[in-house]
Amino acid sequence: MTAVERDPSLAAAAADAQGVDGLSLPVAAVARRLGVAPATLRTWARRYGLEPTGHVPGRHRRYTAGDLARLEVMARALTHGAGPAEAARLALAPHATAPVSPTAPIPPTAPIPPTAPHPQTAPAPTAVAAHIAPVAPVVAVATPAVDTPPPRRGGRQLRLPGAGPRAHGLARAALAMDAQAVRTVLAESAAVDGLVATWEDVARPVLVAVAERWESDGRGVEIEHLVSDCVTGVYNAHAVHAPVGPALRPVLLAAMPGELHVLPVTVLSAVLAERGLPCRPLGADLPADALADAVRRIAPAALVLWSQMTESGDAGVVESLPRTRPRHRVFVGGAGWDGVALPASTTRLTSLAEAADVLTRVVTG
Repeated sequence: MTAVERDPSLAAAAADAQGVDGLSLPVAAVARRLGVAPATLRTWARRYGLEPTGHVPGRHRRYTAGDLARLEVMARALTHGAGPAEAARLALAPHATAPVSPTAPIPPTAPIPPTAPHPQTAPAPTAVAAHIAPVAPVVAVATPAVDTPPPRRGGRQLRLPGAGPRAHGLARAALAMDAQAVRTVLAESAAVDGLVATWEDVARPVLVAVAERWESDGRGVEIEHLVSDCVTGVYNAHAVHAPVGPALRPVLLAAMPGELHVLPVTVLSAVLAERGLPCRPLGADLPADALADAVRRIAPAALVLWSQMTESGDAGVVESLPRTRPRHRVFVGGAGWDGVALPASTTRLTSLAEAADVLTRVVTG
C-alpha cells in the first residue's frame, strides 16, 4: 500500500497549498521548518532530485515556495511510513509544485479524536518515557530514513535504532513541532495496533530519545512537552469513550508525593478503561494523607502507586495505607522504586502490558 493509499490527503495537501511568490529560503531555514538536518536536504537533492529550482552547482541552495511545498510533501509522506523513494515520487508529482506560505502550517492529514487538557506541568524530561516498569529505558531514537547519514548526538534528528515506521514518523512530526501530525500518528497507531503497542513501540521510544537528547545537550524540553500533551489527549479520548462495567470495583492510580511525572499513569488508565475497568486517576504529587483518604472513600480493588524519581519512592507511604473491606491489592510502578524495600504484599509492575493484564484479573476475578 502506498503512502497516498494510506492517506489520500497527502496529494490533496500539496495540490491545495497556496502561498507567496518570490520566496527564497536558505538550507538552514528550510531544515528548521521541516525538522530535519540540513544534510538531509542535500541528500534528498542528490539522491531523489529534490534540488531547489534553478540551483547551480557550486552555489548556495535557495528554496522557492514551490520547492518548499515539495519538501513538505516529502516530509509528510515519510511521517506516514512511506519509504524515501516513494515519498520523493509523490513530492515530484505535478500536483506537488503549488507554492506555500513560509509561515503556514503543514496541512492536517486526517481527523483526530478530541484532545483533553494536559493535567500535568512536567519538569525536564529526565526519563519521562519510562513505562510502568522499574527497568531502565531502552535507548531509542529515530534512525534517519535509509537515505540520510547518521546524525550526531544532540543534532536535529533523533536516533531510533530498531524502531518501526510509525515511531520514525512520530519523531519527524515531533521535531517539526507539528502537533496535528503527532496526534494523527498516535491515533492511527492506536486504531490499528492498540493502545499498549502504540505506547511501547511508538510513543515511548520517541520520548526516551528526547530525554536522552536533553541529557546530552540540555535541549528538547519543548518537544517532550508537545509529545506528552498529544499522548495525553489521544489516550484520554479513548478513556472518555470507553464503556465501563458499573458493578466492578475501581482501580485507584496515583503518583507518589513529590512525583510530577504522570504520563505513564495516564496511559495505563486509558488502557484499563478500554478494557471496561473503572479507574480513578488522581494525578501528580498526591499528598500521603489525601491518598489515604481516597483509599478509604473509594475502597478500590487495586491501588497503583507511580514513582519515576528516586526521591518519591517512599516505602513509608505504602506501609501507612489504611486497610479496607473488602481488601485491596497494592501495586507499584516506575524506576523510583528501585532498591526500595516494600511490604511483602506489594507487587511490582514491570511493563504496561503486564500491568494491564494483572489489574484486569484482580478487578474481574
